[in-house]
Amino acid sequence: MHVVLWDTRRGGATKDFAGGFGVGQYPGTGGIGDRLIRWLMHRDRRPVALAYAYLAAIFRRLGHTVEYAVDRLPSGDLCVFHPSLPTLPWERQAIAQLNEDQPACRVLVAGIVAHTLPEAFVGLGVTLVRGEVEQLFWKLDDVLEAAWPSGASGAERSHAPAAVDVGQVAELDALPRPDWSPLGPRTFRVSYDFSWFPTALVQQSRGCALACDYCPYIVLEKRTRFREPENVAAEMAAGMQEHGFQSFKFRDPLFGLDRTRAMELADRIRRLPRPIQFSIETRIDLLREETLRALAAAGLSSITFGVETPDEATLRQHRRTPTTDSAQRRFIALCRELGIRTVAGFMIGFPDDTPERIDGVLRYAQSLGPTFANFNVVTPYPGTEFFRQVKPRIAQFDYSRYSVYTPVLRYGHFTADELAGQLSRCFTKFYFRSRWLQTSGPALWPRLFRRRAMTATAEPMEEFGRLAEPAAGSKHQGQCAGDQRHDRDAAWRRHAA
Repeated sequence: MHVVLWDTRRGGATKDFAGGFGVGQYPGTGGIGDRLIRWLMHRDRRPVALAYAYLAAIFRRLGHTVEYAVDRLPSGDLCVFHPSLPTLPWERQAIAQLNEDQPACRVLVAGIVAHTLPEAFVGLGVTLVRGEVEQLFWKLDDVLEAAWPSGASGAERSHAPAAVDVGQVAELDALPRPDWSPLGPRTFRVSYDFSWFPTALVQQSRGCALACDYCPYIVLEKRTRFREPENVAAEMAAGMQEHGFQSFKFRDPLFGLDRTRAMELADRIRRLPRPIQFSIETRIDLLREETLRALAAAGLSSITFGVETPDEATLRQHRRTPTTDSAQRRFIALCRELGIRTVAGFMIGFPDDTPERIDGVLRYAQSLGPTFANFNVVTPYPGTEFFRQVKPRIAQFDYSRYSVYTPVLRYGHFTADELAGQLSRCFTKFYFRSRWLQTSGPALWPRLFRRRAMTATAEPMEEFGRLAEPAAGSKHQGQCAGDQRHDRDAAWRRHAA
């Protein structure tokens, strides 16, 4: 059987984020500064969603040929779609065209969009795979048996889609190793996390056990499953050898939830054939200083974490446990000392947000001083409790607009255009500051800032140190952070050469 994995690059969506619902790209419709931020965000070619690499491996292991098709419809016996919300119109269009051109080709639609929005596929003659698509490794025959038969009539296809519940993967280590070879992996890069490329996606765990009501990661399950560190490190080593990967972005929602596994993985990464960079996403209260230092020594270059808002009442209203201000500041200071970039997420556009609250989010982001701040518009994802709560206030059910940068609600104190303006203001006011360059520069351009430190007089160096590390004790902390990152980068490059 010839299997086609269909994908699209239209709209610049990253399908792997937001629990598989995907995120779009910042539109940057404001002034010159806003458009510059847009350009910086759009310059990467993000890795293809990890599910495609697993599917390529699964179908090949089952004895089928696999073709990865981007915005085209080659001939095949089976075509698998893995839609995101921002790309949903193009997927629907492609499926309709496939039905017309190749009526004998059976169509499977998988992923969280297929699970939560079956109505989006009515009349398209598809079979929905509900649950984790990697279950096809064990249940492909069951799914095909329940699927629409090849050549089904138009009348049959006009009905609701067939659906098969396949559940979740019980043992993640039982899956075949992801196969990136059909996906063009040598072009993948995520430059806000790394300076070494190409970049791969990898997972040590799946699922989230927290209860934030707006979070898409808990739609399918509210638990966390783990892989053995030995197998994760072996997968990374294979990717380095086969595809030249030099950086790895972990797609765990809560990396470090199991501290013992995290420490063992750090040790195994240090023993890989050559140095690499990697990034993680987590809550900062999951990483003790000892764990963070061990990960940094193994090559941790970037951490993404959610701050959301400094308003504790808003966080508790949406069942998110707040992290203390002092803990956030200590964490960012320690990361700066270790040369680790910090990517802090902030949310604006809760239904009753006011200009004052959004100003508070912006000021807090500036005060914390992460390397990067990502401001998102609160988005009601289908299947979440938040979606059910605010459904009467949803102004846009055009899910292609659910990009995390587009307002889709009716707001008490803003129009949608006014909120979009507030988002633009948050980005430009955060990044176009000398303070941001001073605090983030050593992590982003360590060699440049090391040269500046070496040529500066003692008094300016002291001032730079205070600006770069406001919460630390040493007056030269910022300079030392830049030197440490430079020395580590130089050592790794010598090793890699």
